[in-house]
This record gives sequence, structure tokens and C-alpha cells, in this order.
Amino acid sequence: MTENNNVKQKKFSFFAYLIIGVLIIGVALFLYLDPYSQASLNNSANSNSNEEVAVVEPEFRKELVTIEPGDTYGVLMSRLELGPGVSTKIYEAAKPVYDLAQIRAGYNLEFIYGYKDNLLKEIKYKIDTEDELVITATSTENGLEFSAVVQPIPYETKIVVKGGEVATCMYDAAKENNIDERAIIALADVFQWSIDFAMDPRVGDTFRFIYEEKYLAGEYIRPGKVLAGKYVNAGEAYYTYYFEENEENIGYFDENGASVQKLFLKAPVAFKYISSGFTTGLRYIKAFNVSTGHRAIDYAAPSGTPVRSVGDGTVTFSGWDGSYGYRVGIRHNGTYSTNYAHLSKIAVKRGAKVKQGDIIGYVGSTGFSTGPHLHYEMIKNGVKINPLTEVLPPGQELKPENKDRFYETIKEWQIELDK
Repeated sequence: MTENNNVKQKKFSFFAYLIIGVLIIGVALFLYLDPYSQASLNNSANSNSNEEVAVVEPEFRKELVTIEPGDTYGVLMSRLELGPGVSTKIYEAAKPVYDLAQIRAGYNLEFIYGYKDNLLKEIKYKIDTEDELVITATSTENGLEFSAVVQPIPYETKIVVKGGEVATCMYDAAKENNIDERAIIALADVFQWSIDFAMDPRVGDTFRFIYEEKYLAGEYIRPGKVLAGKYVNAGEAYYTYYFEENEENIGYFDENGASVQKLFLKAPVAFKYISSGFTTGLRYIKAFNVSTGHRAIDYAAPSGTPVRSVGDGTVTFSGWDGSYGYRVGIRHNGTYSTNYAHLSKIAVKRGAKVKQGDIIGYVGSTGFSTGPHLHYEMIKNGVKINPLTEVLPPGQELKPENKDRFYETIKEWQIELDK
């Protein structure tokens, strides 16, 4: 029994010494390795502490101020508290290029300040879709001084190609093909001398056009000008191409270099339908119990619809004219003149020079009229003629020496339109 106990004690002692030995070796290894680990950590910390982290501060701070309804320049500037005399200096600096009294509600003024000194550096105001007013501030001994310029908005321009088929109308075709409706309006404008989009389009007509899209800071803003277009109406293809021959002749031309811009627009108003056509015989008007001829075209349209001059010319009459109500008369040249009657309001004075497309008045129902419409007359050599059947003279054409440059310009566009 005693012998067995001695054996057990010897075994216990052996394992105890073994465990103690392992612990001693572990502590020794820890003490041996730890200085290196600590040094490594210290070196890493020292290395990181020696590295300088560059902090880039912005150079400018921008503040966007929206012009509220009822805001005048004075009210707006007093609200901004820019300091005594500063608003006057800004106004006077801008006045030679733009009158800040004309700022419009809904538009924005962008104020740009120095990030560190918080001093005003620049003011920007978008006048329209093309130009912006830029007012620059300069620090002097007498405080801030200002200078101003009107410059083009720095758009990024992308060229896109889109098209579609007319199932109901052009606007629906635009929506179906994800086309900005403003681009479709621009396309209709460049074809307005060849196609009357209130009357001519048919189901199955197709269109394809190349135009600009304008971007600011990567954001789409609006469509730009149409560069080329093709419209197939009832099986007949019409082409138009933008071309700058010289400073005096910039516009749209067909594939042969002939101007698509005619002497007159096809219609002076965006109308719903023609309520009365051109007739040489008498017709009875029940509302006024009279029989009269109708050597004119009546365009039914909502009251207040803008009426445009069909061509360049001089206003020869502007005012009330009996049964015509409010009327505007325009002399275009030695051959043609036009009349616009039953207007609700007149927008031009006698003697004024007008350009094709200028607004001269608004649809109404004044004088002998049974409802809102435009009574439109065209006179040729003193005789009233039917403007819908008159073969109108073309606009200015390209000079022969410029046609090669024109053909080279449109070559790639032609290929794209005919795809």
C-alpha cells in the first residue's frame, strides 16, 4: 500500500514539475518577445505621427437666394444685409449691361463668398436660357468695388438623335419616345414654313432629328438648337439643316441648299381649326343678319392666344376698325400686305418695324364676331387672295460658292437621318 502511494506521489511530482516548467518557459518567451512587439507598435505609432494628413479646404462658399413674388431689387438686398452702400454699388456696376430692377420672381441670385475671409467675390444671375449676368467684387482701400458683364451660360453641349412615329399627334409621339416636349416644339418651328402642324400631320407620319442638349454640372437643363431634321408627311419627306453661310444668312436649308424659310409663315396663330375659309361669293351671317363675302381665313383659337406677324414688315394700321374690331395691318413689301382682325389686344404701334414671328396682338372677338378667332387677310397688289393656296416666294438662298461647304457640313447628318 505504501509502495503504491510512493509511486503516485512520484507521478504527481513529475506532472507538477512539467507544468511549472512550461509556465516558466512561457513567461520567458513573453518577456523576450514583448519588447520587440512594443517597439514595433511604438515605431508604427511614431511613423504615423510623423505623417502629415493634408486637409483641403474649399476656396469658396456659395449661397443661392430665390427671388420671391413681390421682391424688388431694393427689398431683396436689404433682406441680405450686405452693408451700407454695397447694394447701390452693385446696381450701378450692373446698369450698363443689365438693369437689376428687371429681376424676376422665381429666378435665383447666386452669391459666392471667400471661404476663409467670408468676403463677397461674385454674384451671378441667369437672365434667360442663354445668358447670365456676372458681377465681380474686388477688395480695395475704399471697400468692395464691382464690375459686371453679360456672358453666355457655360453649358456643356451634347448632340443627340431621336425620332418616332405619329399615332395621334406630335406631342404624344414625343412622350412615347422620351423626347423633351421643348425639343419637339423646336422641331415644329424649323418646319413651320413647310408643314402646318395643326392641319398637315397624319397617322403614320415619321420624324427623326438631330439636336443639342444643354447640361450644367452634369445636370440636363434644356434642349438647344435643332441641327438637322427629317419629317415624312403622307409619304413625302421634308429635310432641314442648320447652316451659317455668313452673318446675314443664318438659318435652315433643304438638302439642295435652298432656304426652307419662306417669305411668310403658313399660319399666324396656333389654332384649333379653320372656322371659315376663303370665299369670293356672298354668305349669310345670321347673328348680324347680313350677307357678305369672306376673302380671308378665320382661325378658331382661345381668346388671348398670341398672334404673330407672318413676315417682316412695317405696321401700317393699329387700332379699332369698325366691324373688324381691333385690327393690325402690316405692309411686307411692294407686293404683299396682311391684316389681323377681331383682336382682344394689340401689341404693336403704327409705324413699328416687325420681324417674322413677332407677336403683334392676341386673339379676341371684337367687332362683328361670333366667337374668339383670328380673321386673317393677305393682300397681293391691292387684291385679297387666299393665303392657303398662294405659292409664296422662298427666302434667301445659299450662294454657289458656299454650297460645297454646306454639303460637307450636312453629309454625316444626312446619313443619320436616313437610318
